Amino acid sequence: MSFNPISMVVGALTPPPPSLTEDYDGLEYRWKVFTFRPALFQFEIFLLAAVLLYTALYFIGRSANVRRANKWFDAHLELYQSQFTKPHQKGGLTQDGNSDFFVFSTGRRAIKALHTTFTLRPRHDFFQLIYQTLWGFVELDYRVNDVVELTFTFKDSASVPDCVWAIVAKDELKGIRSKRWDLTFTKTTENPNLPTSLTVMSEFADITENLLKTHGPLSLSTVLSNPAVLPYFRSLSLTDQPRTRPYAPVPASERGKHLILSLNIPPSGTATLPLVQAVFQLVDIIAGEGGWGIGKSPLTSKGPGVGLNGSLRPETRSKLKKAREELDKELKEELAKEKREEQAEEKAAAKRKAEEERLSRLSASEQKKALEREKKRLMRKTQGKTKVR
Repeated sequence: MSFNPISMVVGALTPPPPSLTEDYDGLEYRWKVFTFRPALFQFEIFLLAAVLLYTALYFIGRSANVRRANKWFDAHLELYQSQFTKPHQKGGLTQDGNSDFFVFSTGRRAIKALHTTFTLRPRHDFFQLIYQTLWGFVELDYRVNDVVELTFTFKDSASVPDCVWAIVAKDELKGIRSKRWDLTFTKTTENPNLPTSLTVMSEFADITENLLKTHGPLSLSTVLSNPAVLPYFRSLSLTDQPRTRPYAPVPASERGKHLILSLNIPPSGTATLPLVQAVFQLVDIIAGEGGWGIGKSPLTSKGPGVGLNGSLRPETRSKLKKAREELDKELKEELAKEKREEQAEEKAAAKRKAEEERLSRLSASEQKKALEREKKRLMRKTQGKTKVR
């Protein structure tokens, strides 16, 4: 009998044939030479059913997210079309994965662009959805909602001050502080003109006073007090700083100024429309565009003296400028310190390498003596530190 290793390997990998004993009396399907007995494949049937269910939930959840994002955008599309020459990119909403969508709008006075970003719950991922739900019972502050964020980027304008200011729903305070470094510039205060569920985060009261007063047809506090809008409001912030702390000073030419509106997506899609309309008005007021200045009659000209920056007190502008100068100085010092530490580490590494190379050229006895001398030196150094303490 000849030895065939290939046939042995194939035989070991081939699963045993199913038992087709004559005493099987269950359900059976036959077609030509094929026989299928369902009772012999119970585990496989359950596994296939689970895979089909997960696949069905995936497509149902993905479709639900697409409908939810489109529903909000369709409810606000007419407003976008009235505000921008290019209200959206070709095809409308752009999908990035199964729970993220975005719209890019441009062609409007006062701003370079508007980025509208949707971050929805992972309805396509059954296990992640279950995890989020269960974790909500463990961490009471943990909440996951369908969120839409509108980020208005201002054009370069002296009318928009270098400042950080925000109105935030109180139940968002904990989360927003951990995600937004720029808001660490501010102090949190109550404001009698706002609902008790909202709080103000501002560098100076002067900024808050100017933004919350009535400007022509706009009263921001009135819009935010609307009971149809309030449940979906998360935050509204004006900022000239990045969300995360930079490692080096950001040049003034690269430091963008943004007005950011964050909302929970309402089921109807239309509930947030009055607030979004008001924010477009607020953009013009901050930038001194559209015929209304802050606390002034209709504008007849534009420049540094109009808009929010022109309405702030000189001492407020001086303090804002000083705060940013101090930040730049601090960042420069940290960067210089980090470079010095890196240079010291590189120098120490080069010294160790040179010492290792020198020792490698010595004889065994000389290496032993050198190591003993180094050991004694380290001991004397350690003893000296102990005595100083």
